[in-house]
Amino acid sequence: MNDIQLATFGGGCFWCIEAIFQRVEGVLAVNPGYAGGDIKNPTYKEVCSGSTGHAEVARIEFEPQKVSFEQLLNVFWQAHDPTTLNRQGNDVGTQYRSVIFYHSDEQKNAAERSKKSADSSGYWPHPIVTEITELNNYSDAEDYHHNYYNDNSNQPYCIFVIKPKLDKLEKEGIINK
Repeated sequence: MNDIQLATFGGGCFWCIEAIFQRVEGVLAVNPGYAGGDIKNPTYKEVCSGSTGHAEVARIEFEPQKVSFEQLLNVFWQAHDPTTLNRQGNDVGTQYRSVIFYHSDEQKNAAERSKKSADSSGYWPHPIVTEITELNNYSDAEDYHHNYYNDNSNQPYCIFVIKPKLDKLEKEGIINK
């Protein structure tokens, strides 16, 4: 088993997903990026147009000895609403879809089991619409997106969208402060 593995999740705005996974023990780094689209190295403006097929994602480097992929999946399910198609709150478009981009057959199988379990849990009133697909066409987002919440916590989007998610997940013991 490798000392460091990768996971790639899309669950709305990558600023939210990045901020959440930065607070999970065993996560070494979180990089906002784009994946799943038709063009190589798209820009933020291109992705926001909804025309590239890319999703905003977070690529997570983690130590499986400290946090398993299955545990990361549990955080993922709690970090967003996986029952809304192509939207999270006021962020609307295919770039905000709920998606797990797997890096191996083991991750694919784990994601499918986890989705089935989450869907049958009764936690959400509607069926989960999260895509599970092989990672393709990943590229890092522009530098100004990296560490966005930590560097811009007083911005309105951070105050009204990201902070309440962090507070909820922290209160539930899902993430660290």
